[in-house]
Amino acid sequence: MKEHRKKIYNRLRRIEGQIQGLQRMVEREEPCVDILIQLAAATSALKNTGNAIIQNYLMQCIDETSEEPGNTLEDFQRALTRYIGMS
Repeated sequence: MKEHRKKIYNRLRRIEGQIQGLQRMVEREEPCVDILIQLAAATSALKNTGNAIIQNYLMQCIDETSEEPGNTLEDFQRALTRYIGMS
């Protein structure tokens, strides 16, 4: 696995752990403030991982979009706009 892919994979694994931690917190009925703080951390980690994916794969995404039948650059732009709108 290329180094940048490995870093992104590791980030996603950490986010997975954060989400599982959130599930346990809700299950144990921990204080709302603690849950919201952990949720903010997971959301930030996910957004940062998305940014890293865009930085590492932007040209690849554009190339793949233009090569795949039925996909257009507009499809990529819409997907990117949806991602940006998550914040």
